[in-house]
Amino acid sequence: MTEKDFKMTRKLAEIGRQFQIKGDIYAFSVIKRGNINATFKVTFKDEEGSIESYIFQRINSFVFKSPVEIMENIELVTSFIEKKSLNKPSLRFRHTKEGRNYCYDDESSFWRVMNYIDSVTFDICDDPYIIASTGEAFGEFMMLLSDLDGSKLHETIKDFHNTGKRLDTLYHHEALAPDEILYECRHELRYIHEVGHKARKLSDKFLAGQFPVRVTHNDTKCNNVLFDKDTKRPLVVIDLDTVMPGMAMYDFGDAVRFIANTCHEDEPDVRKVFFDTAKFKAFCKGYLGQAKNFLTKEEIDNLVLATFSITIELAARFLDDYILGDVYFKIDYPGHNLVRTRCQLALAKDIMKKYDMLNDIIQETIR
Repeated sequence: MTEKDFKMTRKLAEIGRQFQIKGDIYAFSVIKRGNINATFKVTFKDEEGSIESYIFQRINSFVFKSPVEIMENIELVTSFIEKKSLNKPSLRFRHTKEGRNYCYDDESSFWRVMNYIDSVTFDICDDPYIIASTGEAFGEFMMLLSDLDGSKLHETIKDFHNTGKRLDTLYHHEALAPDEILYECRHELRYIHEVGHKARKLSDKFLAGQFPVRVTHNDTKCNNVLFDKDTKRPLVVIDLDTVMPGMAMYDFGDAVRFIANTCHEDEPDVRKVFFDTAKFKAFCKGYLGQAKNFLTKEEIDNLVLATFSITIELAARFLDDYILGDVYFKIDYPGHNLVRTRCQLALAKDIMKKYDMLNDIIQETIR
C-alpha cells in the first residue's frame, strides 16, 4: 500500500466511524464518474466476516455553496421515495449519532455516505430501449414525488432555470462588451434576441404562479440513472445535488435536449447538429408512461416549448460566459464557449422546424 493509499484509508475509516459503520475497511477504490465531487467505493468487513460496500463522497463546497441545504433536500426526497418504493432499490444515506446525513472531517471537508447499488450506467444513449428506460426512470422519479410540496425544498442554486433572468444577464453583459467580441457573436446574439420572448415565456409564467411547483431533478442525463446489469431495467435515479423546486417541463426538456442531439454539445460543424425525433419518441414513451397521470394538460402541452426554451437558456449561458472571458465553464481552447453556443442554437432551430411533429408525438404517446 502506498503512503497516499494509507492516508486515504485512515481518512475513510474516520468518516466511517462518524457514520457508525461497523468493522474495518476491507478495500476501497476511486470512482471517476463525475467531475465535481470526490467519490469512493468503500467496502467494510465486520467481526463476523460480513462484507458490505458503501459510496463515500467528499462534496466540492466551492461548487456547492450550501451543502447542508443540499443534504436537507436529499433527506426529504429520499425518505419520501423510499416509503413508496418498497420493492425497488432506493438511495439511503447514513446518519451520524447526532442524526445528520453529513459530517465534517478534521480538515473541514464535507462528507456523506450512501448505500452501494450494484448496477451499470450509460454515458451515451443510442439504444431506444435504454432511452425509453431513462425516460421511465425520470418520469417515475417525478411521479413518486408528485404529492411532495416542492416549495418545501431549498432553492440551492438561485435562478438556476430562470430563463428570463439568464437572458437579461446576457443582454446586460452584451451592452458592456467590447465591439470586437460583439462582432464575433453578432449572429448568435441576433437570433437570441429574436426568440428571447418565446424562450422566457414558461419561466415567466412559472414565477407568476401559473404552473405547479414540482420537485425537479435538474440534471436529467442518462448517466444519472442506475440500471440492472443483466436486464438493463432502470433501478434508481441518482445525483440529487441539484434537486430543487422547479418546473417538470424543464426536467423533460433538458433530458431530450441532451439525448436527442445528434452531436456532442461542442460540435463545431453545426451542419451535423439535428434533433433526433426517434430518440425523442423513445424518451416520451418511457417518461409519459409514468408522468401523464399527474402532469396537468398545460404542462403536457408545453413540453416541446420547454425543450426549446431550455436549449436557448443554455446557449445564452455559454454565450454570456464567452462574452465575460470564459469565467464559469471549463474550456479546452479559445472560442470553445462560442462553439457550444452555436451548437445549442442549431439544435434550437431544428426543434422549431419540427415543433408540430414533436407535439404530435407527445399527443400520440398519451392516448
